[in-house]
Amino acid sequence: MPSDDNAFMPDTASPLYVRLLSGLVRPFPDCDFGFIKPLRAKATALLRLSPGARVLDVGCGSGGSFPYLVHAVGPGGRVVGIELSPSSASHARRRAAKNGWHNVEVLVSAAENVDLTGSYDGLLMFAAPDVYASKDSLDRLVPHLQEGSRVVFFGAKRSMRRFGWLLNGLLNLSLTKLSLPTTPGLELEPWRHVAPRVYDMQVEEYFHGWMFLASGTLGSAQRGA
Repeated sequence: MPSDDNAFMPDTASPLYVRLLSGLVRPFPDCDFGFIKPLRAKATALLRLSPGARVLDVGCGSGGSFPYLVHAVGPGGRVVGIELSPSSASHARRRAAKNGWHNVEVLVSAAENVDLTGSYDGLLMFAAPDVYASKDSLDRLVPHLQEGSRVVFFGAKRSMRRFGWLLNGLLNLSLTKLSLPTTPGLELEPWRHVAPRVYDMQVEEYFHGWMFLASGTLGSAQRGA
């Protein structure tokens, strides 16, 4: 397990909401929002991971999906989290250490620049719009996926349902003001960069259409899209 070199360093690379909350959640490495846990479990199930698999959790944040991923790949598998925010990565490492997950590694890097070796059997991008909405990030990650790997991602979207407009503006403001400058605004189809790279694409909407969970399978024809 890598040492937590960033635990006491000034963090200017993290989004504003992470810097505001990091001090509050530091003593609680396993904390997560209750309402989001079923979605993390569903996203992991959609990855269809087998024991011994290697999976990328890109934009892993504080490691909220780690419990489900570690359970899915078993002790012989590997979970590699990639996180731009040093504060969030520090929290994710504390979570892994507290739970004794020796097969979890957390890399501090932007997805478009991450240095990866080997191949992986699945890609999760949970609440990571800077990744799944970025062609450069996908170009970096997809070549490291095995053919037939599952790609699963969750995030916010613009709702077109009745009264959806009531929160569209507020959600868009929170994405652009509390996150990173590179975080895209609210889109109607934020999966548009992933869709051409996978087949059997499926999208489920949640929370009155303001959230979505999307999944697809990487095939040989899509690897170089």
